[in-house]
Amino acid sequence: MLAILEYGGVVMALILLLSLVATVIIVERLLYFRKIKVDEEQILNRLKNALEKEHYDEALSICESNPCPVSNLMKVGIEYRNYSPQVIKDTVLDAANLEIPSMERFLSSLGTIANISPLLGLLGTVVGNIQAFDVLNGLGGAGDPSALAGGISKALITTAAGIIVSIPSTIFYNYLVTKVNHTIIRLENRVSELVALLKKEKV
Repeated sequence: MLAILEYGGVVMALILLLSLVATVIIVERLLYFRKIKVDEEQILNRLKNALEKEHYDEALSICESNPCPVSNLMKVGIEYRNYSPQVIKDTVLDAANLEIPSMERFLSSLGTIANISPLLGLLGTVVGNIQAFDVLNGLGGAGDPSALAGGISKALITTAAGIIVSIPSTIFYNYLVTKVNHTIIRLENRVSELVALLKKEKV
């Protein structure tokens, strides 16, 4: 490891730092989505039963004890239950929009790491090759070609490291973005369902 750091220099240190940051982001996002993963149908059925009995405090308690995007929307809707259906819908939609930044947190950083890691690796290789050719030039063209090959080989380590960091970062970035998009679509569908449920209670 120390030899690789020595060969790659500052660029290799940056790539390793980015790999650490990417790992932390991936683990944090996976834990977040695991935390908000709940049985939405079960929660909605419990809320429906509570609302039918006009037990609003119980419904709010269900929302608070099962924190997730859907329960957060439902909590807002219940709190605005005395307003018109359009106000309820607008308020729930606003609450849904507020959930999106939480789900997309750090994803742009992960995408940036996935994109710049190979470029940093390429930069390290270019700098390494320049240094190797400078050494050869300093020897007046009488240098050992094997030494030049060894220098280029060391310089390529940063490219390999950049790609190694980029591949899993790209895979997890696409996976997490897809997960966010699916959750947003599901929330949009749930908004109408939640408003209809509250409107039913108001009739």
